[in-house]
Amino acid sequence: MKIGIIVAMDKELKQLKQLFSDENVRVEKCGIGKVNAALCAQRLINEFHPDVIISSGCAGGNGDDIKINDVVASAELVYHDVYCGTAIDNTTIYGQVQGLPARFVAAPWLLAKANALDGDVKVHPGLIVTGDWFVDSKEKMREIIGHFPEAKAVDMESAAIAQTCYMNKVDFISFRVISDMPLYDSDASQYHDFWATVAEHSFQVTKTFVESLL
Repeated sequence: MKIGIIVAMDKELKQLKQLFSDENVRVEKCGIGKVNAALCAQRLINEFHPDVIISSGCAGGNGDDIKINDVVASAELVYHDVYCGTAIDNTTIYGQVQGLPARFVAAPWLLAKANALDGDVKVHPGLIVTGDWFVDSKEKMREIIGHFPEAKAVDMESAAIAQTCYMNKVDFISFRVISDMPLYDSDASQYHDFWATVAEHSFQVTKTFVESLL
């Protein structure tokens, strides 16, 4: 089995690259945002032909049961900044690209593998929402969860990678470590603290997850 892992930033790449030496696992940095993520996913599919793609890295968390350093595994994914309107098609809902599913769904077998992980890190299956906005204010997070109150994580890449995988018929899951809780943060201080004090050991759970697939 060939597994592609996509991260957005150099510091995420550094954490994950050192965990994998298997030639059947490729870790790629896409850059921040939806377009970069989709382009990287398509290039990875064209060149590496993976059986599975994982969107990894960190994300902002939401919900009383979510804590920093927990992991959210994407049961579903949707865009929080897409709206196609009702002028042409009144069945397309907020967050949905017209003509595509209202929500992208992770491969069930991958989600089952994520849910079965044992260890100190708590894995939460749930909705991940994606948009081209680094959520560094409570007001923006309230706006997002106003549309998607059940969201457990927010990031800038996962749904775009999910869309690319959906269009190419490649199994996909997003597996995101929670770095901050925007509803309870000020000036992204939790996010900066995560990289300063927590991140060094946070991605070991991603390694354990990938090893369970091989």
